[in-house]
Amino acid sequence: MIIADRLREIRESKNLSQGDIQERTGLLRCYISRVENGHTVPAIETLEKIARALEIHLYQIFYEGDDLPPLPPTNHFYGSERGSSGESVLYFRKLVDCLSRMDNADRLLLFEMAKRAAKRARKR
Repeated sequence: MIIADRLREIRESKNLSQGDIQERTGLLRCYISRVENGHTVPAIETLEKIARALEIHLYQIFYEGDDLPPLPPTNHFYGSERGSSGESVLYFRKLVDCLSRMDNADRLLLFEMAKRAAKRARKR
């Protein structure tokens, strides 16, 4: 699979122009064109911006199937995080997985609620 072709295919299926992607990401339209024509290989951070602009998950750029790809096993994370016990790492990975499946509006709402709860807890 060629990422350039996949990005163009997704963008066109959503009836978006390169200008629309430029407005949503802040990337120049000529850069987006270079990516879609295979002249430039974007960084992961850039692919994340483009995925958000296309309102898709990042994995959908690389994965063409209808179902979600299988998740990797999480038991290899035991002790790999600095200063974390195995149980907290598994909890953290589960949280990251859940957050990655949420749409952006729900994620922002959750973060705002957590921020307010933390602020209240500090006042006490």
